[in-house]
Parts: sequence; C-alpha cells; structure tokens
Amino acid sequence: MGGFNGRERELAALDRDFRCVGGEDRPGRAILMRGRRCVGKTRLTEEFIRRSGVPSLFFTAPREPITCQLGRFIEDAADSDLPNASIFENVTAGSWDTALRLVAQAVPQGSPSIVVLDELPYMIARDPHLEGTLQRLFDREFSRLPMLLILIGSDQSVMEAINQDSRPFSGRASEMLINPLTPADVADKLELPPADAIDAYLITGGLPMILNKWPASATMREFLDNTVSNPVSALIVSSEHAMAETLHRTAPAWELLNTIGSGAHTYSSISEASGMSITRGLRTLMEKRMITADVPLSTRSPRQRRYRITYTDLSFWLSCIEPGMPEIYRRRGDLALRRIERSWTAWHSTALKSFVRQSLRRMDDLPERTGAIGGFWTRTNAPEIDVVGADREPLAKAITMVGSVKWLEDRPFDHHDLSELIDHRSKMPGADTSTPLYAVSRSGCSVGGVTHITPENLLGAWR
Repeated sequence: MGGFNGRERELAALDRDFRCVGGEDRPGRAILMRGRRCVGKTRLTEEFIRRSGVPSLFFTAPREPITCQLGRFIEDAADSDLPNASIFENVTAGSWDTALRLVAQAVPQGSPSIVVLDELPYMIARDPHLEGTLQRLFDREFSRLPMLLILIGSDQSVMEAINQDSRPFSGRASEMLINPLTPADVADKLELPPADAIDAYLITGGLPMILNKWPASATMREFLDNTVSNPVSALIVSSEHAMAETLHRTAPAWELLNTIGSGAHTYSSISEASGMSITRGLRTLMEKRMITADVPLSTRSPRQRRYRITYTDLSFWLSCIEPGMPEIYRRRGDLALRRIERSWTAWHSTALKSFVRQSLRRMDDLPERTGAIGGFWTRTNAPEIDVVGADREPLAKAITMVGSVKWLEDRPFDHHDLSELIDHRSKMPGADTSTPLYAVSRSGCSVGGVTHITPENLLGAWR
C-alpha cells in the first residue's frame, strides 16, 4: 500500500488515541471520524492500520438491506487477521448485537487491535437501534478490551448527532474531522506556483482522489485537457457520486443544488429559477453542509442573505462541468473545454473571494480588533465589497478593514482599483477615511495607501 503522502497531522492524532488503548481506567477507545465523501477517510484509516501493525477488522457497509450488511460483515470478519476470526466461519447473524458480540471474542484479549465500521450512517439507516447496541457493547465489552473502535461516516449531520447528549453513544468516543488537503498541501503536492496552486485547489477542493490524477507541475489547462476527455476521470465522477450518495436525484434539494450551482444565489432568484417552494430544500442542503448562507458583514443588521455551494470542487462541477456532460460522454473534450472557458470568470470570481476570506481569517497580522472577515453587499450591489474586517459577526460594532480582490494575470492593482475601493469604503456602514485598505492581487500592486496581499501570503496562511 505504497504511495501514501501527507496527512501526517491526522495520522499523529490517530496515533495519540491508539497509544491510550490498554490503559488501566478504560482499555478500549472509540473514535467518531467524519468528513465529506471522497476526502480520504478510508484511505487514511487503512494507512494507519498498516503502520500500526496490529490485528484489525475493516468493514465498509454497503447501502443495502440489513441482512446484506450483516452477511458482508461476517464475511469480512472471517477473512480478517484477528486471531480468533475463525469463529465467524459458517455463522449467520440476525442482528448487529449478535455480530458485534462475536467481535469481542475474535479480537486479542491482551494486546491491541483495531476494528473499523465504515459508512456507519448506512448501518444506522437500516437499524435505528444500532446506536443503542453500540453503547451497550462498548460499555460491557469493547471498553474493557485493548481495542480501538473507529466509526466512520460521510453524512456529517448524522455523525455529529451520534455524540449529542441525548443519544445513546454520547461521550464514549472522541471526534475527528477529516478535512480536504489544504491549499498549502496542494501547492507542495503539485509543485505549482502560488497563484496556480490556488486555482488547482479551487477546482479540486483539495480532494486527494482528484489531486492524485494531477501530474506534478502540470498546468490547469494541461490537467483539464486530459481530464474532460475522459468521462470516468475523478474530476468528472466524484462530485456527481457525492451528490447521489447524499441526495435522491428526484428530491427537490437536488434541483435546488443545481440551481445554486448555475448562478442563483439569493432566495428570490433561487425560487424564481426553480419554480417551486424552496424553504425545506434549502434547510436540507444546509443540514447536509452542501450549501452555506453568507450575510453582509457591517454595523447594520445583516440582510440580503446569499447562498453558495460549500465545496469549491462541487460548485466547479455544477457550474462548469455538468453542463458539458453530453459532450464529455461523446468524447468531445474540446467542446467541454469551451464551455468551461465561458463559465470560468463568473465561477472563479465567487469561489476565489470565498477562499480569500477563509485565508485572511487565518492570518495574524490583520488590523487590531479584527475578529471576523466577510464581505458586504446591498440589494443593488452598490456597493459590493469583496473583503470586510470587523470586530465581530454578523453584527459588528467596528469595521477594521475593507479590501478588494483583483486576480488578473497581466495587470496589478492600480489607481483605478484604488479609487473604486475608496468610493466603496465611503458607502460602507461603520467605515470611515481611517479604515485601512487592503488589495488582494495576483499581479502586484502599483499604488500606495493599501496593504498588498499576494498569492504567497494567502498560501502562507495555510502553513
């Protein structure tokens, strides 16, 4: 299982929990691992097991009836390297209680082992009492054995709920969130200049599944040339599979996600474009972490909420890839690339501004009292300010900075851009002539009176 790169922070966190296994107070430990689909949870866990060198059982639940899940579990357990795996041979389990009790007999009783239940939300969907079963077995069996139980799931709302106070398994497991690779990770992995690495991060979302297919030092155009000609490439299939795993294709939320990805961002524009009642669908997408609702940051009560796709790779797919799928299936990557070029500017502007705000939130050298970073807009977008710093959110007491994002390859932030930013600052509630100005520019800054943020600065915030 060679070729595994990165994730040293996550591997170290798993190792810290594993080193607690076998302690006197509670020999057994549990981890609730969550993260969006295709982020690399399974691969990370497999690598951790390989490095640990201890007996293990790794079960990935299929999205099938409970009888099929139980049958697959018994097969995987019998084929595992647990010392007493033979007790699963010729066994038929009628419930998870029966199947998991056998695990307590199969693992080594005096030395460490690892047991993984992957796609736990699928198991819970087929057996609503599974959380109670896990609670009883953990209290009576697993916690008394030197065993690390890792429970994995991509439905983050389900995984977060498991540890809530009102749920049976609450307080029995540590939580671990697996995020995509950071922009700095992407830059290192692909060996790209900072600005190009940021664009690579935006279209891949930092997902290892996609990045592993991106040749080192290849430009974005070179990557897309190869990718959109292949209808089963990771960039093409990963987002659609993630949507299908999370939402039913016929559900209103699926249509709403497509509507937002196509460029509708306000409640009224989404409602008009979809032609249906959208409140419930928006709530579902928010619960699934698939969309985010942004509000203007200022000293006035926030209004004019805007919805955006949370994950940049998914928004790229919906905006730039999905409309060209008929051409991609016909192996006409050249036509699909033209579609991407036509959609690129509008999509990239929205995705980049969100990324810039996330990066600025991680910086230490912002104006004093800056505790929140956002944007500001009105119903008519007069003005619309890319970056706003404030003491708090969503209703600020003080505005600490305003900024503009300019990402042209051949033009620095200049006098025209500065004049526009000063004009916007004059219309910003809570700002005045003393409010610091910031310029986020790909190609330098040719004027004074502003703090220039470079692509290198943005990437540095993630290191």
